Amino acid sequence: MHLKKRIIVTGGAGFLGSHLCEFLLCAGNEVLCVDNFFTGSKMTVEHLLDNPNFDVIRHDITFPLYLEADEIYNLACPASPIHYQNDPVQTTKVCVHGSINMLGLAKRLRAKIMQASTSEVYGDPAIHPQPESYRGDVNPIGPRSCYDEGKRCAETLFFDYHRQHNLQIKVARIFNTYGPRMHPNDGRVVSNFICQALRGDPITVYGDGSQTRSFCYVDDMIAGFIKLMHSRDGFIGPVNLGNPGEYSILQIAETVRELIGASVEIVFKELPQDDPRRRQPDISLAKQELDWEPTVPLREGLEKTIAYFDDFLTSLKQANEKKKKVLGTLLDRGCS
Repeated sequence: MHLKKRIIVTGGAGFLGSHLCEFLLCAGNEVLCVDNFFTGSKMTVEHLLDNPNFDVIRHDITFPLYLEADEIYNLACPASPIHYQNDPVQTTKVCVHGSINMLGLAKRLRAKIMQASTSEVYGDPAIHPQPESYRGDVNPIGPRSCYDEGKRCAETLFFDYHRQHNLQIKVARIFNTYGPRMHPNDGRVVSNFICQALRGDPITVYGDGSQTRSFCYVDDMIAGFIKLMHSRDGFIGPVNLGNPGEYSILQIAETVRELIGASVEIVFKELPQDDPRRRQPDISLAKQELDWEPTVPLREGLEKTIAYFDDFLTSLKQANEKKKKVLGTLLDRGCS
C-alpha cells in the first residue's frame, strides 16, 4: 500500500520541476510546488492546478521557508547560461543561501532532501567519461562560475549537514536533459536548435561543433530522481544521472534539421568562455545502486520534443495574431 507523502519541490514550475511534480502527484502524493518564477512559468504546471493535492507557492528560497513536508526535492536554480549569467550574484545566492534555507527546513522537519546538482561541477573535464570520484577542473572566476561554483558549494553544504546533523540527503549530478516544457529561449542546445529550425532560421552552433554532450530525455531523468530518493539510507551520492551516449553539437544540429525536414543552414559563432569540450557521464554507480539507466533513444526523445515545440510555437503565433486583431479593433474604435 502506497503511503501518501507531503513533498516540496523547489523550482517546481521549471522544466524538470514540473515533470517531477506531475509524477509525484500521479503516484498519489501531496505536492507543494515552490517557485519564484524567475525562469519557471505557471504554464508548465497549469494542467495540475485543479488537482486537490497540488499547491503552488510563489517564494524565493534565498529567504527562509516555513512549511511542513516529508521529503524535499531542491531543484530551484537557473540552469542555462543565458539565465544564470543574467544575474550571477542571485544565482550564487540561490545555490548557497537557498541550500542553507532548505537544509535548515529539512533539519527542522527531519525530512529527506535531494539536491539537484549538475555535471557542471566537473568543469572542463580532464577525465572522460566523468566518474563521481573526479573532482573537476572549474574556473572559479569565469562567467560560468556563479553556477559551477555555486553548485559545488551547495554539495559541500549538503554533505556538511549530513555529517554534522545526520541529515538524510541525496545528491544527483544531472547531465544535459531535454524534452517537452523546456524554456524556448533558454539558449540550451536542443531547445535552441529545434526552435530555430521550426521558425526557418539558421541553426546557431558555437565553436566548430566538435564539442560533445550527452543528452538524457526528461522521463528518464525523473525516474532517476525517484530511484535516488528511494534508495537505501546508506547511499547519499553524489551520483551521475545522464545518458552516456555521446554526440557532437554538430551531430545534434544535423539530426534536428533532418527530423524537422528543414532546409535551414547551420552557422558557426565564437565558442563562449569556459565552455566544456567534452561531457559524458559514467553511470556505473547509478546502475549499481539505483538499478537505473536511460531507456529513451535520442531520436525518439527529439521527435517528442519537436512535436511539443511545434505545438507551442503554433499556439504562440495564434495568440499573438489574436492580440493584434483585438488591438486593431480597439484602435479602430478610438480606444487608447
